[in-house]
Amino acid sequence: MQTTTRRIASPFLLLALLAAFAGTCAVAQDEPKWKWVVSWAGSVQGPYPVGNPSAQPDMKLALPSPEAGARDQSFRLILKPEIWGREARLRFSNALGSQPVTFADAFVGLHQTSSAVVSGTNQPLTFRGGRKSVSVKPGESVWSDAVRLPFARNPRGGALVGRKVVVSFHVPGESGPMTWHAKALQTSYVTAPGSGPKSADESEAAFPFSTASWFFIDALDVRTAVNNSAVVAFGDSITDGTLSTLNGDDRWPDVLARRLRAAYGNAVAVVNAGIGGNQVAGPKEYSPQKPFPGGPSALARLERDVLTLSGVSHVIWLEGINDFSKNGNAPVETVQAAMQEGVARIRARLPAVKVIGATLTPALGSSNANHGTPEQDEKRKQLNTFIRSSGVFDAVVDFDKVATDPDTGQLRPEFVHNTTTGGEGDKLHPNRLGYIAMGMSIDIEQFKPPAAKKK
Repeated sequence: MQTTTRRIASPFLLLALLAAFAGTCAVAQDEPKWKWVVSWAGSVQGPYPVGNPSAQPDMKLALPSPEAGARDQSFRLILKPEIWGREARLRFSNALGSQPVTFADAFVGLHQTSSAVVSGTNQPLTFRGGRKSVSVKPGESVWSDAVRLPFARNPRGGALVGRKVVVSFHVPGESGPMTWHAKALQTSYVTAPGSGPKSADESEAAFPFSTASWFFIDALDVRTAVNNSAVVAFGDSITDGTLSTLNGDDRWPDVLARRLRAAYGNAVAVVNAGIGGNQVAGPKEYSPQKPFPGGPSALARLERDVLTLSGVSHVIWLEGINDFSKNGNAPVETVQAAMQEGVARIRARLPAVKVIGATLTPALGSSNANHGTPEQDEKRKQLNTFIRSSGVFDAVVDFDKVATDPDTGQLRPEFVHNTTTGGEGDKLHPNRLGYIAMGMSIDIEQFKPPAAKKK
């Protein structure tokens, strides 16, 4: 007679297996599904009116005294998120002010047209756990509390593609010198001095004055899927979009953003951290008392404009032409060393971030008084060789090849005419055609989000 032996697992083994299974489930449940990702940025400079705006209206009625700044009036800024989420938050900046600024009665809504908000979408913003106002010291910034966006119920759908948000806020009293971004190339709006809080008003009548600049706000985050991320375009006026069209959203980072949206949906934002006139290494000193039109150097603003932005996966660095201008007059070695330092700082703080070097487009023969000499062009070529071959960068985008006429060494003729205000252009800044070509030349495969890579 054959006897069957049954092996009974040890109760201790069963308990261990159950504990391991429970632990695995707990880890899976604890893994975050959502995170903050920067969806729009406007690198601050200042104080107003120091900077290089484009197509700026006469501001003497809206902002009559730069020393007094905003005076009991409201701002209505138009911003374009590159990816969407059901919740958002905004960073209010007094980074380059000289006295505390109070922000109150802040709202965010869906842009309709002009300075009007789509009816019923204007949502109140709060600060520091529910306060309706906040005072920000000089040199500091503050995030608003998270706010639900009821009009963004389906952020992955196509209904919000290309839409913009309206951020309105009141500055009671006098702000003093205002932190701003000069070259927005986007029309925003301001009330008259002394008009009080108008942020809740969804109509356009309360905001009679227009501006082509952004004031006090430098970043917008959305809460989005954990695999989503942002690309920071870090640079000068050629990233900021000089000579592109007003309200056209056709700077090269905009073109790249649209391509990524078409390829990967609501997954990868491209935010613009360009400042017109910016330098990599200079100026050596920058303060509200000693400002420079190009803003603080790339190294001086790296913390604010790259390292503290949310969800960054890539940085595209296009800068250096102003270091070689008459305003900068820097040796090539100085710019190379500054770039190496900047990349090292990015990798030390954000080791997973890929840093992409972009070659400089030509300025040879420029009508701009600070640019255009053969000696400056030789420096540009040497820096481009460094960007391509030094190994400092994880990858290279060759904008020089895209923008340079091989016969003359100058900007391609079709990229020269001014598409902001009309006219001949300056042979330094590409126009709308040039920016489209630059944005279209970038290999988007390198930005593919992890979820897309698995497909």
